[in-house]
Amino acid sequence: MDRVAPLADRGARDADDRDWAEPALPLHADTGDDLVRREKTRHERDRREVLEPSRSLALSDLAPPRLGAGERLIRLAYSMGISGSTLTAPFAKPARPRLLGTVESPYVGDRAAGVALRAGHFLIYGVKAPIAQMEFDSVARLTPPFERTVHGFGWLRDLAASAPREQCLATAERLLRAWLEANPAPGKGAAWQVEHVGNRLRNWLVFAPLILSGEGTQLRGQTLAAIAETARWLDRKVGKAEDGPGAVAGWTALAAAGLLMPDGKPRRLYAEAGLARALGELVAEDGGVLSRSPLAQMDAIAALVDLRACYEAVKRNPPQVLETMLQLLVPPLLSLLHGDGGLGNWQGAGAVGADRVAALVEASRVRTRPLKEPRQWGYQRVAAHKSVLIVDTAPPALPRHARAGCASTLAFEFSVDGQRLIVNCGGAAFAGGQVPVRIEQGLRATAAHSTLVLDEANSTAVLLGGKLGSGVNEVEVDRRTLDLNGGSATRIEASHDGYAPRYGLLHRRILILRDNGHELRGEDVLLPAGKNGKRGKIAFAIRFHLGPGIEARLSEDGKGVGLALPDGSYWQFRLPQGDGAGDLAIEESLWIDGLGKPHPIEQLVIQGMTSRSGGSFSWLLKKMG
Repeated sequence: MDRVAPLADRGARDADDRDWAEPALPLHADTGDDLVRREKTRHERDRREVLEPSRSLALSDLAPPRLGAGERLIRLAYSMGISGSTLTAPFAKPARPRLLGTVESPYVGDRAAGVALRAGHFLIYGVKAPIAQMEFDSVARLTPPFERTVHGFGWLRDLAASAPREQCLATAERLLRAWLEANPAPGKGAAWQVEHVGNRLRNWLVFAPLILSGEGTQLRGQTLAAIAETARWLDRKVGKAEDGPGAVAGWTALAAAGLLMPDGKPRRLYAEAGLARALGELVAEDGGVLSRSPLAQMDAIAALVDLRACYEAVKRNPPQVLETMLQLLVPPLLSLLHGDGGLGNWQGAGAVGADRVAALVEASRVRTRPLKEPRQWGYQRVAAHKSVLIVDTAPPALPRHARAGCASTLAFEFSVDGQRLIVNCGGAAFAGGQVPVRIEQGLRATAAHSTLVLDEANSTAVLLGGKLGSGVNEVEVDRRTLDLNGGSATRIEASHDGYAPRYGLLHRRILILRDNGHELRGEDVLLPAGKNGKRGKIAFAIRFHLGPGIEARLSEDGKGVGLALPDGSYWQFRLPQGDGAGDLAIEESLWIDGLGKPHPIEQLVIQGMTSRSGGSFSWLLKKMG
């Protein structure tokens, strides 16, 4: 910690005559009423893009494959409940249960989790659970991550990645037998949620060699019967999926069953049409899922990658809708990658590692760049030399779409040279692993993100079950490039109305990143939402959660913080001199990595009281030396 002190002290000495005197970056030097009036005038004059909560996609490219009159009739009859065998061979004996092809999915699982399974326990977000003590029945009270893995059979992918098939068969059969014994027939509970059923059926079909290659004929017959029964159940229930991701999981599983099981053509035609509708309702026009969750984005890509592998297994071309959607889904995911190749902590996600993201993108076969002009996806990305800035500039997801939804509007993350400097806490979607369930709502709060908070209230209401309530309805955003002496900078200006109903204030944030990536200037402005500002004062806090491994020390004048990064580089965080800038403090915080492990970190907090008629708070983050 001592090595930070000279930096902080030096910043306190010369901030006035250097850091805040550069006219090239037009952050406002004014404070108080003059600034508020000028910002209000600009607000009325400038033309900015206004974004509302995202809506589902409606593109002709997502129409189901064109069919002749006969195939349309078959699809209609199947949707009415007539069996596939009756439609394809009405006078023949129904074919015995079997699979028509062997699928080779290019998306590889987590080897460490697979090795743990072979050693006798599940490894889910860092929590080890012995297989012998696991409750497999549908009414067992498991945390969401365990429900998803156990009932969705996602562990098959991890097991397949851990060793040659022969070494995995015994473990796969042990787990499959235990699950089938605990769930002999369709029922209720977590195991029979459409999403879990869809994932389970798709994983059974894709990784069939692991569960059908054993020596015992009894388990093989039981498994094939379960596959057939599950597909029939899904035929009837897929339309009752809990949300968009659940519907896509169900329809991709049915399409896979239609490809790989006898008399499957009617089911395939039925599922292809349903999948096209579900995909259109899952994403917005820019390809981002409506929940705005990077985890849901990854799940959708993985499901389509597996389904394409099923088409290839039976030597059939996938419908164009599948390829079109993969081309849409990958660029938004790439826009959330930091310099280390891993994901940012947004909408409940932890910092999923570069290896997992790279494996998924490679499996998608989509070669593209990050999304350049986000709208509903809403994450503005600025890459400057070796620095990456990511800002949330869109309204939260609508309640029916939200999953681990977070009140993160106008929060940002910032990484430099592959190191995360400013982060969000993240990890709400991992609650039930190493992340305690009791703090899940706290991780979704505005205070868990690097942005401004008024009166310790969320900018959008955080509800139970991952849902969101009232709050931000509109976000205005303006992005432009500034020409400077000796370089350029990217300026992002955005505002939201989340605090307007309760406090009569709009929050506007201005971020300017130099093209060398070594200087980020910011200004948080509170503006009256109506013609006249309210009287009195209100508490505010602007939080900057620091990345893991960063050492922070407050300067003697209390207006700056020296930051020592793990690679030995030094950064300085500064406030302007004056009484209206707020008090700067260092507090404890928490950061969740991609494996669901919480890490203790620190956060910088600018806090104080400000006028209900508005105010402005400027800050500077700069690399030294």
